Amino acid sequence: MPEGIYCKRKPIETVEELKNLLSDKGGKQYYAEMKELEVDTDMLRKDLETTCKSRTRTWLDMCAHCGMCAESCFLYTANNNDPKQIPSYKIQSTLGEMVRRKGNVDTEFMLHAMEVAWSQCTTCNRCALYCPYGIDTGVMIGYLRGLLFKQGFVPWELKIGSGMHRVYGAQMDVTSEDFVDTCEWMVEENEEQWPGLEIPVDKEDADIMYVINAREVKHYPNDLAEAAILFHIAGENWTMPSEGWDSTSLTMYAGDWEGCTMNVNRIYDAIKRLRPKVVVGTECGHAFRASAIEGPYWAGIEDGKPPVRFMHYVEWVAEALKSGKLKIDPAKRIKKPITLQDSCNYVRNYGLSQATRTIMSYIAEDFHEMENNKEHNYCCGGGGGFNGIGLYREQRNIGLRPKLDQIRATGCNLVIAPCHNCWDAIRDMKEVYEEDAKDLEWFFIKPLLLEMVIVPDHLKPQEESEE
Repeated sequence: MPEGIYCKRKPIETVEELKNLLSDKGGKQYYAEMKELEVDTDMLRKDLETTCKSRTRTWLDMCAHCGMCAESCFLYTANNNDPKQIPSYKIQSTLGEMVRRKGNVDTEFMLHAMEVAWSQCTTCNRCALYCPYGIDTGVMIGYLRGLLFKQGFVPWELKIGSGMHRVYGAQMDVTSEDFVDTCEWMVEENEEQWPGLEIPVDKEDADIMYVINAREVKHYPNDLAEAAILFHIAGENWTMPSEGWDSTSLTMYAGDWEGCTMNVNRIYDAIKRLRPKVVVGTECGHAFRASAIEGPYWAGIEDGKPPVRFMHYVEWVAEALKSGKLKIDPAKRIKKPITLQDSCNYVRNYGLSQATRTIMSYIAEDFHEMENNKEHNYCCGGGGGFNGIGLYREQRNIGLRPKLDQIRATGCNLVIAPCHNCWDAIRDMKEVYEEDAKDLEWFFIKPLLLEMVIVPDHLKPQEESEE
């Protein structure tokens, strides 16, 4: 069967196609059709010839099968040191075999490759730190995902997520009108407590253009309000774009590289239109990776740099604290033992570990590092799209265990997680490992800052400032 009613090679491009796939609850029929989906071996062979370049082929050839990458992988340790979870085995048994066969593979092979690509790797890139040759299996798994997506072998939720980006310009069905309405609503909800509060939209020549995760509009609008209040307290000249406001990229998780380019071009077009001095992205690791690290290459920018400086939210907070734009009331600093979960995407892939520790030095009196920290930190267990794929939920739940053990080893039950997927993974530990995680509390940075930041008198309601 070349294609089915639900399972197709073609990316989702219309609302009607989205609704059709969403109607197949849980992807039951989608996955049934996938088992009959024929591989276009000619297309796969041509894709390998034109896109599998010297670096990837060299990595595949030079791998010494030494196994030194094994314990770098949290999924290897979480699965009782299963040899099939060794990073080198995962990539050699999928992409390596695909290259050796020159794309002459069948449906059964592609189904196996899909399971490996999305249930046995979160593309956290930790293995590259421990490979004596610097081979990055995470990068190669990302490339493998792109080959699979083009053939139609992609988890149901990520096919939908890719379609959401293509249809709505965001990872959820949130239109620009919905976004602007939510900005106005959050100002109305908070303007009595915060006189003069604004969420400026499409303001030209601002110092900061702020971009977010669509979930904040759809499910967590208070996050948007908290960011606005902190910019307000800091006295920032800022704005948000009405188009190109979502910096996330489920297309990156899905391997939809064409969709990735569409996403990042929306943000870069907003930069050209509004001319900010800097872009600040919300507390989301993969959004930063997609817009600031990978994005320039998808957009065809030769030097690999975005049009203006991009800052993850932890960078902005660290600089605001150091400059005094935000001042912390010493009496309100966190007294309880607290630890920190760093996102793989902005620590290992962009070196922002010091920014988060600068923040901790201002807000916490009893900060505890996890045993493996900074660039050596383990993935939370939910990255790379793992959190959202129902088909692989059991594997994801097993993958949560190493991070829970890391947290528990610190003696802390408070965790700061400045990333949406990390936040979700730690939240889900309480459900999956109820007894061991029942007392865990986890936070973004924004609400904690609002609890302890010193508010200048001129920003308080008049009756409060007169007291």
